[in-house]
Amino acid sequence: MSTEAILRAVDVRQVFVQRQGLLRKSEMVAVDGVSFNLAKGSTTALVGESGSGKTTLALILLGLRRPTSGDVLFEGNSLLRLRGRDQLALRRKMQVVFQDPYGSLQPRMTVGEALMEALQVHSIGQGRSERQDRAVEQLRQVGMSPETLKRYPHEFSGGQRQRIAIARSLVVEPSVLILDEPTSALDMSVQSQVLNLLTELQEQRELTYLLITHNLDVVGYMADQVLVMDKGQIVERGSVEAVMDTPQSEATRRLLGSLLSVNPSERRLAASH
Repeated sequence: MSTEAILRAVDVRQVFVQRQGLLRKSEMVAVDGVSFNLAKGSTTALVGESGSGKTTLALILLGLRRPTSGDVLFEGNSLLRLRGRDQLALRRKMQVVFQDPYGSLQPRMTVGEALMEALQVHSIGQGRSERQDRAVEQLRQVGMSPETLKRYPHEFSGGQRQRIAIARSLVVEPSVLILDEPTSALDMSVQSQVLNLLTELQEQRELTYLLITHNLDVVGYMADQVLVMDKGQIVERGSVEAVMDTPQSEATRRLLGSLLSVNPSERRLAASH
């Protein structure tokens, strides 16, 4: 794992203006001066209770929401200043895997159509044949057969759909994946398979992960560093061991108190993919 920062949030702030009647307005600060770095090839866990600002921050990092102030730098380039082709090229390098693998896949598209559409949008591959070959190879890498291309999302189990969603994100060869509760909708045995797959893919491709989760067992297994978010701010940061063994903030103590303890030294789950 490199110490070089591939993604940087710099004093990011997001304020929402809410109307109260015809004349009055109020402000709600969703993200309040957040700064952090993601080291290349690392996994950073972003944890916090519902409403802490995690989702809003993720949308800003992905370029899907423009912050009120601050900046997001990818490989030193400001995400907020990019337009057109430059912005599309950046979005190729930053992809997301959502919590619900069924909701994130277009039900009327075959798996092959979904993967090849992503390749076409980013002008990857010379024609349909090469794009299909790329899609097949990516499916193999997540443990799915070439026959998967011809089938629809509803024909697969939750774990298989999440593998397909991971394949769709990776087929455009990104550098950073934002993992938004990637296993919370899955059974326990399937969760471990998907987490092991994500870990192996990271090692093979030197991927950088931002893992958004409520599950501290997942944090203990995957993460290198932890950011604890509360009321729009990063209230604690550090290694998994430091944050979980000696929490400094009340928000972290609340999270730890509501969940089972974890063993930070356990770096592989029992089930393999």
